[in-house]
Amino acid sequence: QVQLVESGGGLVQAGNSLRLSCAASGRTFNRYAMGWFRQAPGKEREFVAAISWSRLTVYYADSVKGRFTISRDNAKNTVALQMNSLKPEDTAVYYCAANSGTTTNYARDYNYWGQGTQVTVSS
Repeated sequence: QVQLVESGGGLVQAGNSLRLSCAASGRTFNRYAMGWFRQAPGKEREFVAAISWSRLTVYYADSVKGRFTISRDNAKNTVALQMNSLKPEDTAVYYCAANSGTTTNYARDYNYWGQGTQVTVSS
């Protein structure tokens, strides 16, 4: 069982940065692939980034590649999403998720989810 709590969301102007953090409970955190997803109003949840337990495999959505960076600290049971050059279209609720299987970009593969944190980017 893994419990996830996101933090770091907020309101920023376009072009600025935010860093999201996700704190995980459970002693087996380092066995899980971790992902970030987001959901904008009226839209489906979409993949943002994922990282394997070893940090050797990392995936990004094309829309955030080159602007966002996912990282994890297995000793601290945390995963982070550094978001630079933010755009208004990045506005969404961002969710942290844990996957006990392989690292994927499919929400259906993730077993545990956080409650989400709101990111709003003004133009």
